[in-house]
Amino acid sequence: MLKTPSMRYLLALLFLPLTVSAQNWQVFFSPGGGCTRAVVEQLNSAKSNVLVQAYSFTSAPIAKALVNAANRGVNVSVLLDRSQETERYTSATYLLNNEISPLIDHQHAIAHNKVMIIDQHIVITGSFNFTKAAEEKNAENVLVIDNMELANKYAENWQKHALHSRRRRNFFSVNS
Repeated sequence: MLKTPSMRYLLALLFLPLTVSAQNWQVFFSPGGGCTRAVVEQLNSAKSNVLVQAYSFTSAPIAKALVNAANRGVNVSVLLDRSQETERYTSATYLLNNEISPLIDHQHAIAHNKVMIIDQHIVITGSFNFTKAAEEKNAENVLVIDNMELANKYAENWQKHALHSRRRRNFFSVNS
């Protein structure tokens, strides 16, 4: 029945585990592959600082983990797409109500990054938006990479975008 090598290869791919681990990286896939859990676990381990760049951000567990990190004394800085100012459901309001005042990137048509840099050596990136739908319905991915050099590159990019962003003190304003 599986006569061609390509058919055998495709069947083998179907049975790969949803999580692949190595010494310095992990990959997770959604739906249902533990993307949110992986992000939350990394945030729960943060000791000094977290930088976040997010396009869409509605994940209550991730927002709560960021607030918990800040409450432990971790410096948490969040940079969001301007759509998060007017979206009806966003974690930006939760962060603001818990004394994390996100920056809003107004310079780009879409600030489409999905990145976290934790303690200057962990990079979380991939297609995964920090949303419930991304975890439960969408086909997305998260890479967790432990590499200081890569983290520095991402942190430099975060800083570059922070320079042209502005802090918001309230959300849901139609006229920004």
